[in-house]
Amino acid sequence: MSETLSVANTWRSLRIGDTAPGFTARTTCGERSLKDYRSRWLLLFAHPADFTPVCTSEFVSLAKAKPQFDALSCDLLGISVDGLYSHLAWLRDIRRHFDVTVDFPIIEDPSMAIAMAYGMLDPQAPDASAVRACYVIDPEGIVRAITWYPMNVGRSVAEQLRLIRALQATDATGASTPEGWEGDGPLLAPAPLSLDASVSDDAGAPWYYQTVARDAP
Repeated sequence: MSETLSVANTWRSLRIGDTAPGFTARTTCGERSLKDYRSRWLLLFAHPADFTPVCTSEFVSLAKAKPQFDALSCDLLGISVDGLYSHLAWLRDIRRHFDVTVDFPIIEDPSMAIAMAYGMLDPQAPDASAVRACYVIDPEGIVRAITWYPMNVGRSVAEQLRLIRALQATDATGASTPEGWEGDGPLLAPAPLSLDASVSDDAGAPWYYQTVARDAP
């Protein structure tokens, strides 16, 4: 097993806006490094264990949705503390029973070095299972969003896609997305920061809730 980290092997909790810890590790698609994903978006997601029901449902759905992630220039990269051969056996079983090929890489992390660097392991947990966590990393290697789910609740693939679309839209426009924004509705302009700006259109929508078109600069 080849695995190196550019950060100390100590548990910490990442925050939005942090630089994603670098790594090089074996995966089901050969060796991968975080730097391989520069210039593209990346969804790095941890699962507690291979051959488990919730994780299997997630991987089947993620594999089916991979073309949608590709359309967003976003790669998928899984990770758990299981070894490479366990990953391979599980993926073979998924293809046999569900007729789905998981063709994105899954990292082996038996030493828990990567999981610890990303804060995927709760130091108070009774075992070494990684939490059901997702990290959206932008093309510059910055953590832009983090979601955690409990062990017994599966993640929504549709929500991960929506989240990435929203991040890309806000980057492109400087606006924000309203609740439940799906990619085809108006965005929200930044609230004005001066009295003159706030009273410039008293007859329109509230000064603190102005919409802009999706394709606005």
